[in-house]
Amino acid sequence: MVTLKAGSRPPWVGLGAAVWVQIASGNAYTFPLYSHSLKSVLGFNQHQLTMLGVANDIGENVGLLPGVVCNKFPPWVVLSIGAFACFLGYGVLWLALSRTLLSLPFWLLWFALCVATNSSAWLSTSVLVTNMRNFPLSRGTVAGILKGYGGLSAAVYTEIYTTTLHKSSSELLMFLALGVPLICFTMMYFVRPCTPASGEDSAQHGHFLFTQAASVVLGSYLLTTTILNDIFSLSAPISYTFLAAMVLLLMAPLAIPIKMTLNPTNRSKSGILNQPVGSSESMLQGEENADKTEPLLTSSLSTASLGSFHKNDSVSEIDMLLAEGEGAVKKKRRPRRGEDFKFTEALVKVDFWLLFLVYFAGVGSGVTVLNNLAQIGIAQGVHNTTMLLCLFSFCNFLGRLGGGAVSEHFLRSKTIPRTIWMTCTQVIMVITYLLFASALDGTLYAATALLGICYGVQFSIMVPTVSELFGLKHFGIFYNFMSLGNPLGAFLFSGLLAGYVYDNEAAKQQGMNLLNSSVSCLGPNCFRLTFLVLAGVCGVGSILSIILTMRIRPVYQMLYSGGSFRLPQNSDH
Repeated sequence: MVTLKAGSRPPWVGLGAAVWVQIASGNAYTFPLYSHSLKSVLGFNQHQLTMLGVANDIGENVGLLPGVVCNKFPPWVVLSIGAFACFLGYGVLWLALSRTLLSLPFWLLWFALCVATNSSAWLSTSVLVTNMRNFPLSRGTVAGILKGYGGLSAAVYTEIYTTTLHKSSSELLMFLALGVPLICFTMMYFVRPCTPASGEDSAQHGHFLFTQAASVVLGSYLLTTTILNDIFSLSAPISYTFLAAMVLLLMAPLAIPIKMTLNPTNRSKSGILNQPVGSSESMLQGEENADKTEPLLTSSLSTASLGSFHKNDSVSEIDMLLAEGEGAVKKKRRPRRGEDFKFTEALVKVDFWLLFLVYFAGVGSGVTVLNNLAQIGIAQGVHNTTMLLCLFSFCNFLGRLGGGAVSEHFLRSKTIPRTIWMTCTQVIMVITYLLFASALDGTLYAATALLGICYGVQFSIMVPTVSELFGLKHFGIFYNFMSLGNPLGAFLFSGLLAGYVYDNEAAKQQGMNLLNSSVSCLGPNCFRLTFLVLAGVCGVGSILSIILTMRIRPVYQMLYSGGSFRLPQNSDH
């Protein structure tokens, strides 16, 4: 049981704090920054390195347990578990890389990396579920903002890595082991479920625009400073000044609740959702108290805000059966798309699996490139892979933020399903992988930027789509199940395919068996077959996305027929 904080300001305080937690949850994106050190210091070959990349993605995305825990416990419990996992996992990796402990077995490091990056699942699930419920009528926008900041996290960590940590992989691992838990413990009080507004107004729209603009400024700033650090040898005072400015930009979303405090406005137009979803007794208690105690993931707030036709939970099963027998009410039916599904009910839906496969094709192929980005750059003659990572991170952010905002606009104005943007971006990803495979001069940076944008769109589309089709009640479980597409793709395309092809090509180039060495592969053939396979995967994903879009368009026309979200009441979907 947790407390629902009343008032219009707390949700924005929570969103501002969630930005910091979301940045911290991007610790898994730092793998390319220290992967080369793991390979050189510990003597791993490319196949072992890609298997560590698989561990990185498994830990980051296997979040079914966090989804279940979010149903039972308040956000601070979830954040505490994530902080402990981060400290334990990255602490072991630091002990190995710093040679504090020698001869740690590979399986232990693999497991430690899983634990370390699993903190991302706990942190991200906590803030995403909480804020999606705090802003239930702006799901696409909120998902785009939070996922956008998550995409910027790689650039934030790169800034810290190049300025404060002086490009030391061991110091980076120590920072992750200590810094991420510190952020969690600092922000956990503010990340809490709140009573959201029952309607949308111009002020809320302006607040979202400000947050989006602040994130764009932050992303542009990070890209600019990274380029300056790469071109010029900046002094320590200038580097620390850049870092301080970055911290101030990260605090920009907190300007909204400060402004609301200094300049309070009449909030009677939008009102506050004050309809509990539990028993009638809790409703009476809610009228007497400003704060209400309810489970974190109760039934969908959209249901409560838009005239739910579900029966009150206080009605006993015997009374319901008697009423059914007398014909007063109809027998309980299965939920329709747009209503709250149980996990087992969603598993038998074709749309659920189509969305999973489309998401798998997009993020599973994209994460393969991300995990091997350093080796791809070296193979094509680019040795400063920090710039590649920062470029990918910035474009990933643009895709996440833009995907949420653009899909929200066209959904409300034209009732176009969000998944159409997954179709468009995966078609572009096919072209991008063919560019990677061609290895033409001057195309590496362009292909990396395009892939970053398209990769980011997959996240900001999947999150609100799964909540709109299957409800918010069990959203944490649905979201984390969909996220399994990421590690599954990493295992198949990076662990089994990319690493094997890379090591075989390196062995051919050296004319000997290099399965137990750490020699690098050079030339386009190191990843050409991998890119061709990834292009085929995204081609199939595009076709499945078209099918999914055609299937769910009537549902979205029903949900957003008035330009804003409403619960279906007379549909048989």
